[in-house]
Amino acid sequence: MNYSNIFDNEGISYAEYRELVNKLLQEGKTTGVDHSEAMLHYTKMNVQRMNRVDKTVTLNSELLKATQDLKNQYRFLVISEGWCGDAAQIVPVFNKISLVNPEHISLKFVLRDKNLPLIDAHLTNGGRAIPVLLILDEAGHVICQWGPRPKVLQSLLLQWKKESTDMMLIAEQLHGWYAKDKTQSTQEELCKIIQELQ
Repeated sequence: MNYSNIFDNEGISYAEYRELVNKLLQEGKTTGVDHSEAMLHYTKMNVQRMNRVDKTVTLNSELLKATQDLKNQYRFLVISEGWCGDAAQIVPVFNKISLVNPEHISLKFVLRDKNLPLIDAHLTNGGRAIPVLLILDEAGHVICQWGPRPKVLQSLLLQWKKESTDMMLIAEQLHGWYAKDKTQSTQEELCKIIQELQ
């Protein structure tokens, strides 16, 4: 798979990604193929979540330093969708990281459902879970993959799914966890990855 080609020719900036999600909502659509009321509802909620994370979250000092210390060029390729609740809580953090050191980090987004061979090469427990962050080196090789959510939440989610089949309840628990965590677990895991890039 030619990751550089996907990054350069399919990837869109964070601003373009946010704009696309908003534009589709105005047309009564979301990203992907399912434009049902439920998906539109999730997408509207996610726009509010992204707005909140954009406004309220600051990177912790350790992550800030690791990002500022990067010496080489990296491309952050994010597989996402506007209707995805985890993505809404996490992608603004990727954007904040890229803004700290734009000389060394380029950030682009691609939509999962338009890039099935890409997501199928990066499944989580056999599923097309998103968001997925792929970090590419200058040669365009994937040197690291992260996602679709912090490990502690991944474990909790598996537990919740054993206890209930009610997806609305599970979504409520998930977003409740994100609200309490305030991106700290996401930042800690990304910090370790970025430190290892040195």
